[in-house]
Amino acid sequence: VQAAPQQVAEDKFVFDLPDYENINHVVVFMLGTIPFPEGMGGSVYFCYPDQSGMAVWQLLGFVTNEKPSAIFKISGLKSGKGSQHPFGAMNLPQTPTVAQIGISVELLENLAQQTPVASAAVSSVDSFTEFTQKMLDNFYNFASSFAVTQAQMTPNPSEAFIPANVVLKWYENFQRRLTQNPLFWKT
Repeated sequence: VQAAPQQVAEDKFVFDLPDYENINHVVVFMLGTIPFPEGMGGSVYFCYPDQSGMAVWQLLGFVTNEKPSAIFKISGLKSGKGSQHPFGAMNLPQTPTVAQIGISVELLENLAQQTPVASAAVSSVDSFTEFTQKMLDNFYNFASSFAVTQAQMTPNPSEAFIPANVVLKWYENFQRRLTQNPLFWKT
C-alpha cells in the first residue's frame, strides 16, 4: 500500500509502481481521512515508459467520495496507445522499470464525460458468470464427445468410465447454483 503520493501540481498526484511489468491489477482507494472537495473526484491514469522511454498515459477510470475505490487491470495496457491526459507538460521522471498511477482532481461532471481505456475494466460478476458458463459448456461438450454406448465399450481395466448422465447432472446442478449465487464456490 502506498499512502504517500508525490504531489506534482496543486490538483495532481502520482504514485510510483516499481517493477510494473509484473503487476496485473492495481487498486486505488481513498483512506477515508480526507474526502474530495464537494463536487470533485479523481481521474485515475496509468503511465508507463514506451520502448523509447517516453511516458504513455492512459485513463483507467475514477474514484469519488461516493465510489471511494476501484480495481483496474493494467496487464493488457502496457502495449497500448496513450490518451489525452492532464499530466502533459509535467516533466515526470521515467525509468524503464517504473510506471506511475496519476490522480487528477477534477469536477465530477468532467469525470462522467471521460472514456477510460476499455481493457482496464476488471472482470465483474457478470463476466465471471459468463466465463464460468462458457467453461461449463466447453467441458460438457468435450466430455460428451467421448460418449460411447455400452455396446461400443471394450473392457479396459486401466480406464474408468463415467456415465454421461452423471456429467449432465453435475453440469445442471452447477448451472443452477451459479444462477442462484455466482460466488457460491467461495463458501
